[in-house]
Amino acid sequence: MPHVFPRRFAVLLSAMVGATSAAQAQSSSSDATPKYSNEFLHIGVGGRALAMGNTQVALAQDATAGYWNPAGLLRQKTKYDGVVMHSELFSGIVKNDYAAFSMPLDERSAIGATVIRVGVDDIANTLNLVDTFTGFIDYSKITRFSVADYGLLLSYARKLDFIEGLQAGANAKVVYRNYGNFGNAWGFGIDAGVQYQRNNWQLGLMARDITTTFTAWSYNPEEFAPLAAAGEDIPKNSTEVTLPRFILGVGRTVQLPGQFSALAALDLEMTTDGRRNAPVSTGLISIAPHGGLELGYKQLVFLRGGVSNAQQVKAFDGQEKWRVQPTMGVGVATNGLRLDLALTRLAVESLGQSGQANSIIVSLGYGFK
Repeated sequence: MPHVFPRRFAVLLSAMVGATSAAQAQSSSSDATPKYSNEFLHIGVGGRALAMGNTQVALAQDATAGYWNPAGLLRQKTKYDGVVMHSELFSGIVKNDYAAFSMPLDERSAIGATVIRVGVDDIANTLNLVDTFTGFIDYSKITRFSVADYGLLLSYARKLDFIEGLQAGANAKVVYRNYGNFGNAWGFGIDAGVQYQRNNWQLGLMARDITTTFTAWSYNPEEFAPLAAAGEDIPKNSTEVTLPRFILGVGRTVQLPGQFSALAALDLEMTTDGRRNAPVSTGLISIAPHGGLELGYKQLVFLRGGVSNAQQVKAFDGQEKWRVQPTMGVGVATNGLRLDLALTRLAVESLGQSGQANSIIVSLGYGFK
């Protein structure tokens, strides 16, 4: 029994790293549509956005705009704004951390910086637990490592003169991915976005990885030696390609009686990496909708809800049904301080799926002059 555990771990680790390497190799194989590259940058940030089903391309107007649409930095209500967020996914195994800061340069331009980390820490490496020659177990050979993805976005936004209410922005994006001593990668790319506001209507368009983001991987073959078959050639490097993604957003604010307000928003997300499980899916593109609603009272207290991740799944009875991921949350804003809470991945019992793990996400923002 003691010998079984390290072998199982080795197989699991091999599968994890192998799946990552396979995704990277897709760009050079016959499959010209690599999927889910740098997917950690598409989880979403901010309690408000996550509670509204990730519908923020047309709405973002604080430091979170550096992530959702850098053009929104120009709609910031205070001179300086900062946001931090921490969430734990998959029952706390994956840690998701985010921080952002933004400020205007003058009346027509603004800048911002965003940092994202998604990782699994304290992973036990038991590849050397069992001595190859003697078969004895040496627990002192157990080491620990982290698997983490980092993203840095440097944002710039500017008002455009030829159309009133139109503003544009761009991100310079740096990606660093680290798999302990097994390998790491660096990637670079550019995002661009525009926002347009007229009366109670808000429109936005975001193009992520518009230049196609290339991520270069470097591996340490010596670390993979215990997993390699006899004579197997372990690569030292590879390249991963992230194809462009376009998001079109629209929102409308309605004033209600008694100092109440309502904001409805819809985003259409178009991926260009081939067929996905989405309402509109072709060999070239896939389109997925996101919807959100925010009810506010005196711009002080907010109740939010949304739907996203529409997919066709097969239930226990064999029938295929469409499923959406509902989200909800609340928010409070006072004296420049914003506290937003989101509850995501709510269980959908109608498809016979037992309770899915829900995630409680809290973000804290502060704007000051």
